[in-house]
Amino acid sequence: MARKKKTKTRPFDAAKYLNSREAVEAYMEEALASGDPAFVAQALGTVARARGMTGIAKKAGLSRESLYKTLSKEGNPEFGSVMRVIAALGLKLSVTAAQTRH
Repeated sequence: MARKKKTKTRPFDAAKYLNSREAVEAYMEEALASGDPAFVAQALGTVARARGMTGIAKKAGLSRESLYKTLSKEGNPEFGSVMRVIAALGLKLSVTAAQTRH
């Protein structure tokens, strides 16, 4: 019986593809559209990794370790921390009215 060749896989890392402003905007828009606060925080962490976690942490006034922990799946960041990270990433948060059904 012939042995099947095993295929090696690697975990998907979105940070590798966030190499343009447009890619970051689309990624964050989808994260925000999910309505899941943990996913939004994790997405911010992914963008921060793509841009360089150490520099983003410094700009946000956080330690690198604190930033990793805050923006992990298990993190529960304070809104002030989220706003500092958003600013450090060169992003801004905006709001539009949701479509309502009558």
